[in-house]
Amino acid sequence: MSEAESSDRLGRPATIDDILELSGAATPHFALQLRGRIARLIDSLDPSDPVRRFGERELERLRQLAAAGEQRGAQHGEILPSLESVAPAARLED
Repeated sequence: MSEAESSDRLGRPATIDDILELSGAATPHFALQLRGRIARLIDSLDPSDPVRRFGERELERLRQLAAAGEQRGAQHGEILPSLESVAPAARLED
């Protein structure tokens, strides 16, 4: 995954759609790279800006995704049991 920013995002303020475009289909494998890109997008925004606040929530979600992996499968009585996270539950609270 490239750390370079898309040319259509350069020279204009970040939007919630920009953040969703980057983080929407994040996987544990790429979560930290995406986190870095989003952090750079929102860095110059005012702390009270709703886009920055949304971006900060996404940064935390991506941090947790990178640390704990993802929960997959159904939780209640499906044919196949759910798959556990790749990390112990205690790491979620770091």
